[in-house]
Amino acid sequence: MKTTANELNIRRADERGHADHGWLNTYHTFSFADYYDPAQMGFRSLRVINDDRIAPGMGFGTHPHRDMEIFSYVLDGALEHKDSMGNGRRLQPGQIQLMSAGRGITHSEFNPSRTTPLHLLQIWIRPRERGLTPGYTEWHPRPEQADAAKVLVISPDGRDGSAIIHQDVDIYRLRLQAGQTVTHQLRPGRGAWLHVAEGGLALNGVELNAGDGASTETIGTLSLVASPSAEAILFDLK
Repeated sequence: MKTTANELNIRRADERGHADHGWLNTYHTFSFADYYDPAQMGFRSLRVINDDRIAPGMGFGTHPHRDMEIFSYVLDGALEHKDSMGNGRRLQPGQIQLMSAGRGITHSEFNPSRTTPLHLLQIWIRPRERGLTPGYTEWHPRPEQADAAKVLVISPDGRDGSAIIHQDVDIYRLRLQAGQTVTHQLRPGRGAWLHVAEGGLALNGVELNAGDGASTETIGTLSLVASPSAEAILFDLK
């Protein structure tokens, strides 16, 4: 059974919260920082999708987090990460870092380039329980996954080489060429959120562009067709 267009909730890019700090140009799908909308507080355990563009040589200084699963997906440029667990890493486009803040960590993130802007998605998901031991992991695509249409990148059990998250959520990276189609089956009791990172696609006939989001809690088949090409993140949440 295919989910119909009227069973999709669409969140357009220009409806998001926005802040331009000069060094940081950011869009908030859900309420965050100075942007507050009681109707946009998240979707199931998905709490934050921030679409960030960071100027060369700039970034977020050391700051704390707790009781949140936080991952960053690099779209363009490079991301330099340091944290109180002793991790110091530099991520490239297509790579993901996943940090379990648990009972408390501090970290910093910045753009190490002096010339190239950094574009990334930062996403927060509530963990299944509070007070977990902090942790850090990464997902890097294997050669056969680099341009795969649909790849599982984060899951609760780490299957298929995915990074492990402390929540019942499967997260897929979609990378579609013009006209290419993928499907996803939403099971009973689950909800799906799609965020289009770049390009454009049609979700069950509804056209979506970069920055747009869509959600559904109706069981059935989600069909995605790229037009002309697209990169997106698909969340399947308990």
